[in-house]
Amino acid sequence: MSVVLGPIAVDAADPAALREFWAGVLGVRQQQRWLHFQPQQQGPKAVKNRVHLDVRVDDPDRLIALGARLIAAHLPGWVTLADIEGNEFCAFPEPALPPDAPAEAFAVCTDSDRPEALAAWWAPLVGARVDDGPDGTPRWLRGCAGWEGLIWKFVRVDDERVGPNRWRPTVVRGAGHLVAAGAVEDGPDQLFDPQGNEVSVARSATSAG
Repeated sequence: MSVVLGPIAVDAADPAALREFWAGVLGVRQQQRWLHFQPQQQGPKAVKNRVHLDVRVDDPDRLIALGARLIAAHLPGWVTLADIEGNEFCAFPEPALPPDAPAEAFAVCTDSDRPEALAAWWAPLVGARVDDGPDGTPRWLRGCAGWEGLIWKFVRVDDERVGPNRWRPTVVRGAGHLVAAGAVEDGPDQLFDPQGNEVSVARSATSAG
C-alpha cells in the first residue's frame, strides 16, 4: 500500500447547500468522511456523473423528502436518485436498518468502458483486493487505503466521456506513486488516471511516501 484515498471532491454551484443536503442523507460524520464540497470551476452540471455513491437506507422515500429526485426505480434492488444539484446516486432499500437512521455509504462507483483494466491499475496502488462484480468480471475493489468502509466499483458503460468529472477521488498520501505508475499530472492539485479520470491531490499527498 502506497496511496491513501480521502473524501471525494465534489464541485458544487452552492457548496454550503449541497453539504447540508448530504449531511441530512448521511449524517454529519459520514458526510465529512466521504465528501468534500468546493465551488465549481467548469460551469453547471450538464451530463451524467461518471462517479457516484451507493447508499443503503431504510426507505428511499426519506431521501426524496430531504430534496432528492427520483430518476429511475429498479426495485426491489435499488432506486437511482439525484441530489439537489442533479448529482446521481443509488439508494438500496434495507428494511433492517433502524427507521430514520442516516443512510450508509457503502460504495463508490466509477464508470469505465474497460473496468477490469482500471480496477487492476488502482488495486496495488491502494492496497485493495480485486473481487468480481455481479457479471463475474474482476472490477470491484475492497479494502482501499482510506476507503476501508467502501467498495470501489468500476461500472461498465458504453457512453463516451463528455467534460471533466464533477465528483473525483482525492489522494491524501502517495500521489507520487500514481505518477510513477502512469498517472498524468495536471498542475499541483490534479492528476489523470490511465482512462482520463480526474484525481484531486491534497497538498500533503505530493510526496511519493
